[in-house]
Amino acid sequence: SVLSRYENQITILSDYLEEFPETDEPVWILGRQHHLNTDKSKLLLDISARLWFTYRRKFSPIGGTGPSSDAGWGCMLRCGQMMLAQALICRHLGRDWQWEKHKKQPEEYHRILRCFLDRKDCCYSIHQMAQMGVGEGKSIGEWFGPNTVAQVLKKLALFDEWNSLAVYVSMDNTVVIEDIKKMCWSPAQSSGVAHSSAHLHRSALGQNKNTAGLCPGWKPLLLIIPLRLGINHINPVYIDAFKECFKMPQSLGALGGKPNNAYYFIGFLGNELIYLDPHTTQSFVDSEENGTVDDESFHCQQAPHRMKIMNLDPSVALGFFCKEECDFDNWCSLVQKEILKQQSLRMFELVQKHPPHWPPFIPPTKPEVTTTGAELIESTDKLFELEEEFEILSV
Repeated sequence: SVLSRYENQITILSDYLEEFPETDEPVWILGRQHHLNTDKSKLLLDISARLWFTYRRKFSPIGGTGPSSDAGWGCMLRCGQMMLAQALICRHLGRDWQWEKHKKQPEEYHRILRCFLDRKDCCYSIHQMAQMGVGEGKSIGEWFGPNTVAQVLKKLALFDEWNSLAVYVSMDNTVVIEDIKKMCWSPAQSSGVAHSSAHLHRSALGQNKNTAGLCPGWKPLLLIIPLRLGINHINPVYIDAFKECFKMPQSLGALGGKPNNAYYFIGFLGNELIYLDPHTTQSFVDSEENGTVDDESFHCQQAPHRMKIMNLDPSVALGFFCKEECDFDNWCSLVQKEILKQQSLRMFELVQKHPPHWPPFIPPTKPEVTTTGAELIESTDKLFELEEEFEILSV
């Protein structure tokens, strides 16, 4: 059986690599460099290890009466899931973790996968993302853009105590170092939208069970930077800087594609981007009784797709993951050296201090309501109410 598995891998490998041209140029995949002429097999393993989320059918209707498939409208949501899943893989298993078919995987891997199953009680399911999108002005079944999916992930992460991510989505093409450090070092209960009304809930709910946010330490950072790299087409002046982002060890790739066609970009070869395509409709997969997931359909084992960078729609979102503060400091140094100092027209700005003309930055926190699984969607309504109250008070 071992020999059979080896032969199958060789067959897949040969089919897979036929799609790549003969070249001495390196291939960059999420901060890792590969050379086609020396380590093709490592390139294959690196790409197939990424969690691949596609359209699914026959899941429980969204909202009880909504669609039971996201085919035709959920591609950007699936790409957002892929970027977030890569952050969770880096957080729990490390960037160099590899997946192989039929190989036993650690419990953390299956727990990550369960976060994304198409069930209303999974924190990053298509159900949760579509419902949360309503608060961003998107009807269920409506196509999302990169910025919208970033905002949805930021709000859903507030309810995810296990992964405990700090999600920062930049505004106005500007990343503020001071705000990020405040958010990543800030205890979950110390400030935020829900802080002003926290005392209203304590007597009814008793002592808050979530102590994870009170522990000192850096909360792992998911940094998403929505960008517009041109008007109708990508401006060529941004291409080198855009490619440079895939070389950074903190890279989570990029969300983007073409109008109404979203892809998850994980690297590049020359002037072609390499991406995972969510436009394949597969059947709903649930977890087994023991908590594991039949995961073969969650890994792309075919040739990766490529497209010329100049064909990219200018609306994109870059993703980066910084597990420790030193990772973020290193990312800031790389941005200054490789992107900002090299460009006359910058993709985005990196500033030390919070701009004085902006509203005060308050790290978002989960509203103090007790939720379990299926109640998560209902609890987001409270989040929107608290945000509206906070905006009124700020004015």
